[in-house]
Amino acid sequence: MPRKPSLASLSINAGAPLPENGRAFRHGPEFASTFHLSGDVDPNAYQYGRFGQPTWTSLEQGLAQLEGGDTIVFPSGMSAAAGILTSLLKPGDTILLPSDGYAPVRFYTEQYLVKFGVKLKTIPTQEIDNFDFSGIDLALLETPSNPMLDTFDIQGVAAKIHKSGGLLAIDNTTLTFLGQQPLALGADISMSADTKAVNGHSDVVFGHVACTSQALSDKIRQWRKFSGNIPGPMETWLVHRSLSTLDVRLQRMCDTAMLLAQALYEHPKVKSVRYPGLPKDPSYNIAKTQQQLFGFIISFELDSKCKADAFLKACSLVYEATSFGGVHSTAERRARWGTDNIAPGVVRFSVGCERADDLIYDVMHALKQL
Repeated sequence: MPRKPSLASLSINAGAPLPENGRAFRHGPEFASTFHLSGDVDPNAYQYGRFGQPTWTSLEQGLAQLEGGDTIVFPSGMSAAAGILTSLLKPGDTILLPSDGYAPVRFYTEQYLVKFGVKLKTIPTQEIDNFDFSGIDLALLETPSNPMLDTFDIQGVAAKIHKSGGLLAIDNTTLTFLGQQPLALGADISMSADTKAVNGHSDVVFGHVACTSQALSDKIRQWRKFSGNIPGPMETWLVHRSLSTLDVRLQRMCDTAMLLAQALYEHPKVKSVRYPGLPKDPSYNIAKTQQQLFGFIISFELDSKCKADAFLKACSLVYEATSFGGVHSTAERRARWGTDNIAPGVVRFSVGCERADDLIYDVMHALKQL
């Protein structure tokens, strides 16, 4: 019996056309706002660019194959999150969000949903495994969390929230579908800000949502259609192109992250290191059972704000920026945003595709200057 290819290999051709003499390996972006439409409306035909278009379809089919559920693409990770929250919640419903996760999702809920009767609860990621989900209609959670990389048992949490009649959505941005499979672990929804590693070249803002239930994805897709939260064909095509190199990039980034985390852990000027791949890390036991990769993000603490700022200025290969997941290593003093309960000396470091020896030397040299 033929061996089924891994998701890493499938990602190279996911959503691409079948081989045919004279046909390109991959479709180009299709720029169209309007499509021929005569007679009675054919629901399976392209009609208008806000409803659907071929470039979306190609990527959505590819992502569905990799995520294991029907997929809807969005122009950003935030619009993907907003699509989940706005389409699936109604007045009186209660949503659970992490208090230590991506802050704009909490802000969106507080500013735009609470005033319409949605109730908000928040919880630190470290407490999720022991939480009573009674009364929770939807939980949109992160594991590992951003930026401190705490984890929880997706399968166990999914069982508890389903028993209480709620839905579980996982923000899988930090690992992607190659690093973790939320739908296979029991989550109802997996979402990703593809601006980060899925695209990986720091030139496109993008996102997607994948669902195990067609009824859920239909609601989210309808919200996209009527809200107008749609991606452009060029951005969609660029993200689709990047799928082909995702596995290669992730392997390089995660392998280097492990080496760098070990070096930081042993460095006398580093107060603490968070990386799920370190055996002494609080996230290690869960990460090794449900993740295929330990990730490319490291968070570590230096003595002070001044030391963290000095470290970032002393690095030559590392860009100081707020996003992560690109081929360039990026880092920032995370507390500068003032939105998380983060120590002033914490640096969130996103490992890129530089050679491991070069990057580690650069970081160690920067620490030496402190």
